[in-house]
Amino acid sequence: MQLEVTGQNVEVTQALRAYIHEKSERLERHFDNLISGHFVLRLEKLEHMADGTLHAGGKTNAIHAEAVAEDMYAAIDSLIDKLDRQVRRHKSRVTDHRNSA
Repeated sequence: MQLEVTGQNVEVTQALRAYIHEKSERLERHFDNLISGHFVLRLEKLEHMADGTLHAGGKTNAIHAEAVAEDMYAAIDSLIDKLDRQVRRHKSRVTDHRNSA
């Protein structure tokens, strides 16, 4: 999966990139048809926000989630958890519909 990490009002360090890459491997384990992921890390006053959009193969809409926390790493963890639930639900829908003809 191709990952793109950008930051608004925050510098995206190599440690943040590595953390996102490490956590996104869990998403690839659950569904291997993910093509790309775009993550935006934002800092607004005291809130650390993380937005994530995943694109899967086939004729599907993008999978999107947002998370807010007091720490950037906690926001990323929450974001990955939300995306993981959506990816697993998407995979179950794709596999169920493919076999029912």
